[in-house]
Amino acid sequence: MPQLPALPSPDGGLRLRLLGYGLTTAEIAYYRPDYPWLLQLFAWQEYDEAPDFPVLFDFLGFWRRDIGAKIHSVRIAHDQLIRPAEWRAVDGVIELPARH
Repeated sequence: MPQLPALPSPDGGLRLRLLGYGLTTAEIAYYRPDYPWLLQLFAWQEYDEAPDFPVLFDFLGFWRRDIGAKIHSVRIAHDQLIRPAEWRAVDGVIELPARH
């Protein structure tokens, strides 16, 4: 499984986004090995890189190798990368009077 950059601080998600990662959510529909007629859902969420999704596909490879459940389908949602349009310049500073 590819290693994500370390998250040393609470703003680690922002750091990953600046590195090109985005929050990826996958809905995995699968058949249980003990009840092959029963379709269940599994939600997976991690920071990953679109459009190749190496972290997700490594997880799906693990699923196929080590879990006996057969995957029916996978739906993917990916948060867009931070774009310059999302940042606004500040024209001034508003100072509030001190309370005594």
